[in-house]
Amino acid sequence: MTRFWVCVVHRSHVKRGVAGGFAQVCHGKETKLRRMQEGDWLVYYSPKEDMSKASKAVQCFTAIGRVVSAKPYQVQMTDDFNPFRVEVQYVPGCHDAAAVPLVGQMQVFSGKHKTRWGLVMRRGHFEIPEGDFRLVAEAMNADLGRLGGDRAAT
Repeated sequence: MTRFWVCVVHRSHVKRGVAGGFAQVCHGKETKLRRMQEGDWLVYYSPKEDMSKASKAVQCFTAIGRVVSAKPYQVQMTDDFNPFRVEVQYVPGCHDAAAVPLVGQMQVFSGKHKTRWGLVMRRGHFEIPEGDFRLVAEAMNADLGRLGGDRAAT
């Protein structure tokens, strides 16, 4: 069964992942990535441009793609930082979509979370209904069919 995920990552890190064809979430922790399976879809939400305190706010959905590896793998970035990643095929040609106009329409932010959606985003990685994923994909002008082979593309 295909599942749909939001990954909360600064935009500068999202750009690295898109360029490298991978996803890395929650400071490289494996446990979150193990929840995703090959064929699942993900969308990145970026609260800020980067991790610096002076970083400008972004508050947009910034990339969308499909998991293409069966399980997480570990890479060595520095002597003491060895994050886990999964391989992702990203949808080309999509654009950032502001989150604020969308959250009121998304089921995952229903009830008390409509006004406090930022608290939900602090989870860093969470599942969303397919309808929410499609809403965001449409706002990003993402042609999911360009990746083919999945019911989300229909």
